Amino acid sequence: MKLRKLILTNNACYKAGKTIKPKGIMVHSTGANNPWLKRYVGPDDGLLGKNQYNNHWNQDKPGGRQVCVHAFIGKLSDGSIATYQTLPWNHRGWHAGGAANNTLIGFEICEDSLTDASYFSAVYKEAVELCVYLCKLYGFSEKDIICHSEGYKRGIASNHGDVMHWFPKHGKSMDTFRADVKKLLSAENKPAEPMKKKYYRVQIGAYSDKANAEAQLAKAKKAGFTDAFIKYD
Repeated sequence: MKLRKLILTNNACYKAGKTIKPKGIMVHSTGANNPWLKRYVGPDDGLLGKNQYNNHWNQDKPGGRQVCVHAFIGKLSDGSIATYQTLPWNHRGWHAGGAANNTLIGFEICEDSLTDASYFSAVYKEAVELCVYLCKLYGFSEKDIICHSEGYKRGIASNHGDVMHWFPKHGKSMDTFRADVKKLLSAENKPAEPMKKKYYRVQIGAYSDKANAEAQLAKAKKAGFTDAFIKYD
């Protein structure tokens, strides 16, 4: 994950100053064919690129709407994929249109035409890694992750279809997404295997006289070669 931070301090949501105790994560996608982060995150930090229309979300009410999320995933000006944190994780966002705002961290994946498999694969992977990062930060599990459409079905979010209008086009669902988060969480939480102790055996010579051999063995052990021994040919 390529995580950067540009807090949308001019957004009315940030200025409201309300905080929450996060209990989970809500995955959104933007609903517009524009994969560039600069559309939503600004001003340009040298990596985003300039938004010529100045319609990013770092303003009081972008597009006249009361909206704000905790992060965006999409393209930087060089075409690479990154995540930008846009609110403190414990800030109450305006992303769900319902009670989920009171408990869930919400992030948006910038949509493209919905048909580019390579772009989808890259942002999907970034989203999984962001969720793993947040799970470890707050002690969540994959069971604490839903998308906007699932939130609507639970009665805690407005009637939006994201992300289930997009993921299935590429053979994915929220169930596979949660499974991938669980898999990566398990891999990162697996304790490292202890390193096996290595021994370097040293041949110190061959002697025809037994007494001489035993004398050399004694010297070797005194020098620290505790596992030295005499081998009779």
